[in-house]
Amino acid sequence: MLDGVMKWIVPWEFSWVFLLTFAGTAWLYARGARRLHVPVARQAAFWAGMLLVYASLHTYFDYFAEHEFFMHRIQQVLLHHLAPLLLIAAYPGTALRAGLPLGWRVRVRRAGQSMAWRVFASVAFHPAFVTLFFVALILVWLIPDMQTLAMLDWRIYRAMNWSMVLSGLSYWWLVLDHRPKPPGRMSPGWRVLSPAITMTPQIVAGAIVTFSKTDLYPIFEICGRAFTMNVLTGQLIGGVIMWVPAAMIESIGGLLALRQWLRLSRRRPAQAAMLASSQQRREAVRRVSSPL
Repeated sequence: MLDGVMKWIVPWEFSWVFLLTFAGTAWLYARGARRLHVPVARQAAFWAGMLLVYASLHTYFDYFAEHEFFMHRIQQVLLHHLAPLLLIAAYPGTALRAGLPLGWRVRVRRAGQSMAWRVFASVAFHPAFVTLFFVALILVWLIPDMQTLAMLDWRIYRAMNWSMVLSGLSYWWLVLDHRPKPPGRMSPGWRVLSPAITMTPQIVAGAIVTFSKTDLYPIFEICGRAFTMNVLTGQLIGGVIMWVPAAMIESIGGLLALRQWLRLSRRRPAQAAMLASSQQRREAVRRVSSPL
């Protein structure tokens, strides 16, 4: 039994870069969460997202993703949708910063205030760019020639998986931002609407793959299929995975954004009342202190 468990835990393709990045992120978060006393629910969301990323990229599950189309679709939905959504819903930024040594925190703060970073962030985190990048990556890697290229070159395959994770993180960071605009980069209303927009081309692409009567991805036959099932059946399952679970995850993201919008809406009257009260106090003090 132990051998069977170890088979699944041992990575199909070992990567020092991934392991060190994963371990470093986990260490920073654990250190920062202890310092800040992060709520249990947020910690659970973070570790669930980290577990999904690790299981998708650095276990034997990756073998099935390289040898069966519908398993590959499961991997991409986890990397692009569910894992980033869980990680960002945990709002890990403050914990990760708190996990850094003091000197590094100072350097990070200075770097964030530099002109070079502000120029880069204004482009890389622009809502239009992030949203288009989020959708484009799904469609680009679905092109049969691009899928073939990724399966034949391990460097492109890893770049594909990393790009899915990074685009998912940047997109959900915008959508689940708990701040008003500004300083948030996307207005609360667009945060709620955006998932409905981005899921539409994915649903269309999923429907095309689902109802296709030809083998769109023969590369999996060349690599050797993991399961002895009909090719079109596996392709149909993969299309449905793109169509239904991915859309459900985006719908959940939209609901989380709606919750943040409602929270911001409740805060505005309270802030306005506090501001009015403060102005009234200042006016009363001015009247008392002014000469007759």
